Amino acid sequence: MNLFHIVFRNLQYRRLASFLTLLSMALGVTLVVLVLAVSGLIQESFKRNTSVGYNLVIGPKGSPLQLTMSSVLYIGPPISSTLPYSYYLEYLPKDGRQKEIQEFGGKVDSPERSGRYGMFIDGGFAIPICMGDYIGTFRVIGTTEGFLTTLKHGPNNDRSYTFAKGRNFEKHSNENGYFEAVLGSVVATDLQLKIGDVIKPTHGPEGEAHSAGFTVVGILEPTGTPNDRVALINIEGFYLLEGHVAPERDAETGLEKHPDPKGNGTSSDGPSPIKKGPKPLPIEQREVTAILVKTAGFGIGVQDQINKSKSAQAVSPIGEITGLLENFFTPTLWALLGLTVLVCIVSAISILVGIYNSMSERTHDIAVMRALGASRDRVLLVILGEALLIAVGGGILGWAFGHLVAWLSSPMVEYRTGIRVGFFDMNSVAEPYIIPGLILIGILAGVLPAIMAYRTDVSKSLSS
Repeated sequence: MNLFHIVFRNLQYRRLASFLTLLSMALGVTLVVLVLAVSGLIQESFKRNTSVGYNLVIGPKGSPLQLTMSSVLYIGPPISSTLPYSYYLEYLPKDGRQKEIQEFGGKVDSPERSGRYGMFIDGGFAIPICMGDYIGTFRVIGTTEGFLTTLKHGPNNDRSYTFAKGRNFEKHSNENGYFEAVLGSVVATDLQLKIGDVIKPTHGPEGEAHSAGFTVVGILEPTGTPNDRVALINIEGFYLLEGHVAPERDAETGLEKHPDPKGNGTSSDGPSPIKKGPKPLPIEQREVTAILVKTAGFGIGVQDQINKSKSAQAVSPIGEITGLLENFFTPTLWALLGLTVLVCIVSAISILVGIYNSMSERTHDIAVMRALGASRDRVLLVILGEALLIAVGGGILGWAFGHLVAWLSSPMVEYRTGIRVGFFDMNSVAEPYIIPGLILIGILAGVLPAIMAYRTDVSKSLSS
């Protein structure tokens, strides 16, 4: 009879106690696998979310982390103050700046000069965003059509945004004027919106809706980025909504209320938008929440220069999110991992206690084995083998169950983050060390009972 067969028969003889001990180890390993999976998903998600194609976010003075969370991840409220639109023009090249001034007019100092920071911007990569409104619980972002044509996504920032249906919104279309919108994949699915529907931004998740509506002209393919969870609207239409004129100018502009571009605009099957609508606001009546910028190799210098100004700050989103991971998420995940490891240690102690308590009942059996020619070393290996089989067997069962749970939740995870979880995917660099660690735990748990078996007095045990 080989060693493994003896070990298996011993465990089978104490099947209930062995099964419960193995189950406790399996549950502990399942928790470890799931914590590692969550850790890997969070890190991968943040990695994707910081692969945004730009290296600076410009916003009003305030918390750098708040600016990053609100403008990059669309989490939490934006900084309460804003930047004048004329400040955004400082990041455009001379021809782009002059084109904006000529198109919208208004009071701008030195319209003929180039933007102060324009020479440091890579290919005119400066995108304004305006925030404050919602559709349901999702953010509405007012921006230019260049948001989707300029930005890239993916781990290497080399993937263009593509449309599952429809097209990008236009600066001004004959059909919808300034009131066009593009929806992220999650927004369209959750709110069951389709091409041609009209969305009316609200002042908050449960606030009052604006009278003007935006026609949905495009729905994005899933990207696994925060842009899956926003509705992008034409910035010109955003400025024409009630209350979106610079506050100190509301009274003198008379633009508190605007005609509904849908005629009556109360449903998705109403009349087509009017072709002629309100004129775009002049520059001095515009504000922006933040500016997304890609610098041409002078990031640190430009950032320092902007941060010395009185009204604006420049933040590196990668730096802020990395700091958030290191200072908050990583310690929290280590704490959770520590708790799950403690569960495995408790399971190992239960292995030790279970085998140790059975030794008094098995002394006679061990003595018989010795009398039939089994060496002390063989008896020791049998007891160690029992502990190892319970620890490793429970570990393999827990690993399989943890990966099964992760795999079954993959559709939901992929829908929310764009990350697909396969059954055999290793979610952390620490995961391959689980089984070696369990082997060590099994050996340690079996050492004390094995030593007791090794020291069994054969003659005394047989005579009793």
